[in-house]
Amino acid sequence: MIPVLIFSCNQDKQSKLQKMKADYEKLGIEIRDLENELKKTGILDETTIEAKLTFFEIQKTPFNHYIEVQGKIDGDENVIATSKAVGVITRIYVKEGDHVKKGQVLAEIDAGFLLPTMEEIKSQLAFATDMYEKQKELWDQKIGSEVQYLSAKNNKESLENRIRTLNEQIDMYKIIAPINGTIEEAPLKVGQNMAPGMIAFRVINFNRVKVISEVSEAYAVKIKKGNPVKVTFPDDKKELNAKVDFTSRFISPVNRTFTIEVYLKPGEVEYRANMIAVLNILDYTNPDAIVIPVNFIQSDSKNQFVWIAEKQGEKYIAKKRTITQGQSYNGLTEILAGLGIGDKVLTSGLFNLQENQTVVL
Repeated sequence: MIPVLIFSCNQDKQSKLQKMKADYEKLGIEIRDLENELKKTGILDETTIEAKLTFFEIQKTPFNHYIEVQGKIDGDENVIATSKAVGVITRIYVKEGDHVKKGQVLAEIDAGFLLPTMEEIKSQLAFATDMYEKQKELWDQKIGSEVQYLSAKNNKESLENRIRTLNEQIDMYKIIAPINGTIEEAPLKVGQNMAPGMIAFRVINFNRVKVISEVSEAYAVKIKKGNPVKVTFPDDKKELNAKVDFTSRFISPVNRTFTIEVYLKPGEVEYRANMIAVLNILDYTNPDAIVIPVNFIQSDSKNQFVWIAEKQGEKYIAKKRTITQGQSYNGLTEILAGLGIGDKVLTSGLFNLQENQTVVL
């Protein structure tokens, strides 16, 4: 549910920003109306703003837009070790945090009822092997019948097969590590009943680490495999560069999200399963953009605009310049039309400005 909450918070912030802009516009109109009334009465006469106004000159600069989502750390292999038989746990050989190898015995289930059968068959096999060796020795000397030899051989091989089958049954009462990795979960206790499908151990391989995130459906078109990603962790200042390695084509009907995965190099951070990670996914870039801070953009009843200082002869006058906005990110807005290189955008005294008013820079 984290991505849905983030999307909801972003919508709240956007609504708040729009309300503040509307209030800002309304206040500016009221100030200008009051100034005009005072000018008509002769009380206020401002043809020039004497105080120096601040400005910045437009230059082209790279602009990047990111989508921020949260995810969690997981191993590329995250597997549950379970039993193949029903029984009571008698031995546990590992604990959480231990490194294990594929095929290693992690715990055992009581298989004592099979041991007497095993001893009986081994005793029979020893006798059958002795009889076979004697029959073979006689057969090699052309003594005795072929039937006696083959019967002894068949009896020996049959008992060997029974032992192999019994060993396989005994192995079913051992819980084996399915992969190389680290024990991250070990809920088992000696004396506990165990059955196939129950979680005995969780083994995670951190040789390849990935961040998994559930992302809102609203970003389905923007986030694609290969998009650059900046990965940060709330408690670690390190920033890792990666890319989107997987995007699911399935959107959950429950929370309207889809899954993405970002693989990380091991060893750069002390990774832990389910550790929170913040993903900033690059979904738009313009290497040669005109960018201004969003708080210098104003609105009237028709358009969005900024104030610029335009040179006329030896002086500068204030001009309202209508603009077309592109993407916005981190307090900056891309300007698609209305401004050019070298334009001087005014950044102070904006409420007191009038069209064609002389300004001092």
